[in-house]
Amino acid sequence: MTIPSALASFAVVAGLLTLIPGLDTALVLRSAAARGRAHGFATALGINTGALCWGAAAACGATAVLTVSQDAYLGLRIAGAGYLLWLGVGMLRAARRPEAALGGSVGDDPAPALARLSGSYRRGLTTNLLNPKIGVFYTAMLPQFIPPHAPHLAMGLLLALVHDVEGMAWFSLLILGTTRLRAALRHLRLRRATVRRALDAVTGVTLIGFGVELALSER
Repeated sequence: MTIPSALASFAVVAGLLTLIPGLDTALVLRSAAARGRAHGFATALGINTGALCWGAAAACGATAVLTVSQDAYLGLRIAGAGYLLWLGVGMLRAARRPEAALGGSVGDDPAPALARLSGSYRRGLTTNLLNPKIGVFYTAMLPQFIPPHAPHLAMGLLLALVHDVEGMAWFSLLILGTTRLRAALRHLRLRRATVRRALDAVTGVTLIGFGVELALSER
């Protein structure tokens, strides 16, 4: 297997994985719809940074610990599930805030200007790094696409970068699509508080569902 053929083959597998709706998609959509385009891209960048970290760890063999050590996998799984539940509950609590505290229309939402982009980036990064299934995926898939004589670390990062490019392209479509949604909501003169509460409620329930699924899953 040559490096170009390995990259092309992995791009197909990673592309299919990228298109499957999941936790990352939910986080990016919520950030973009509730806080604006910049926060959507910050969340996506955090997720992709996490993927690069997993790719480097898999290339070095570090993530193999997750497949052979039940304790390591269990510890990361519990941490990831706890973090998702914490995020989900926090969003449900935010959805219950009085509208007076969040008043205004969608068009003059001050959240993008006030909230720090670093928080959105950190949320995407932490969510990705605490998901052991990502580590298991890279551990299982990356070695199959690393040619025998290729440097493992460099090739692992290159493969993860391919996944990142595909992921960012997909996230960009989702984020730019929310611009039309926000414009429609602005046209309908819906209150910002109503929209944000609905988004927080839906995303909160989704994150709690992913957290429970992660906590109960074996692998």
